[in-house]
Amino acid sequence: MSTDTLFRRITDYANRPDPYPLYAELREHGVARQEDGAFLVGTYDEITALLHDPRVSSDVRNRDDAEELLAGEDPAAPRSFIALDDPEHDRLRRLAMRRFGPPHTPGRIDALRQDITAIAEDLARGLGEKQHIDIVDDFAFPLPVAVICRLLGVPGEDVPQVHEWADAVVAGLDFSPEEEPAERRRTALQARQAMGVYLGELARTRRERPTGDLLSQLANEDGPDGRLTDGELMSTATLLLIAGHETTVNLITNGVLTLGRHPEALQRLCDDPELMPRAVEELLRFEPPVQFLPQRTPLADIEVAGVTVPKGAPLILVLASGNRDPLRFPEPDRFRPDREDNQHLGFGSGVHSCFGAPLARLETQIALTVLLRRLGSWRLLADPPEYRRSPVLRGPRHLPVERGGGVS
Repeated sequence: MSTDTLFRRITDYANRPDPYPLYAELREHGVARQEDGAFLVGTYDEITALLHDPRVSSDVRNRDDAEELLAGEDPAAPRSFIALDDPEHDRLRRLAMRRFGPPHTPGRIDALRQDITAIAEDLARGLGEKQHIDIVDDFAFPLPVAVICRLLGVPGEDVPQVHEWADAVVAGLDFSPEEEPAERRRTALQARQAMGVYLGELARTRRERPTGDLLSQLANEDGPDGRLTDGELMSTATLLLIAGHETTVNLITNGVLTLGRHPEALQRLCDDPELMPRAVEELLRFEPPVQFLPQRTPLADIEVAGVTVPKGAPLILVLASGNRDPLRFPEPDRFRPDREDNQHLGFGSGVHSCFGAPLARLETQIALTVLLRRLGSWRLLADPPEYRRSPVLRGPRHLPVERGGGVS
């Protein structure tokens, strides 16, 4: 089959349960020009090099089709820093990082360990004696949502509305050909704007009456980079809230699915819980929650694996394909919870690597440890399960399991 249809086939919902054969096809070619003019990159070394290449932009405004993609957006509205290039990206990221983690707040994430464990234990106890459980609805979704909302200081009664907005924003990453892309983007934009307004109003109250949460600290930060404007605060808080739970939901759920498919690995983790951190790294390689980065753009003509990608062309970096590259990972299609030298692309790389990675790692380690102790083994009731629509943030929409015996 022609390689210029690879992206269309990858984003086809019928291939959501198993896109990996398509990624293998992509790796055979290294770089594949698509029917719409986009270029797919699927090999580990090339993806890593591009993630560190200053000639590759994360700002969609540099794309040849930027006018079409940004139709309906306010050009004056502040953009999320993940959609900006340096130096502006670096300034906004530093402002967020000062209160989110090292080097300025090195103990922030580890200090959450007790709270995360308490939330996970409470959710697990809430399962009671239920034999049939939906891992997504009963556990994997409410855990990271509770954590990020508590971290930011979002009131509990507002969490359902926040999740509704986040779902609409993520749906904007769907590439389903049967849906009208302009309408989907418009709905996502409206949800992002509504969430930004809500968080902006919440932040303004915290400027007047700080409460010690992350939003209060971001709103009142007066470091060497200055203070976030109201617009920058809205876009940064929106990014933290969406990224702070969407990918982690998928990582936890993909973890339960993978362990259900590999009972020998499940038993090994039950016998040796100290292996969990390495197992989570392997999950990030084997079933990453972020499959590809769809919005990269060359600022000049660049050569990738012998192919010239022209300035302004859409460049799509397929992280999940690079994670299965046999030139980088021995036995790449095998799940090995004790894998060594596991420099995966699960959180990207370079200046745009996910700065929420330490929190996602900690949440997933705790979540899976608690589930193993509370549920023991489990049997998948649907394999493959029903997947979410988005091919970018790939994970089950529901994951029904039947619990097994407990593990002491």
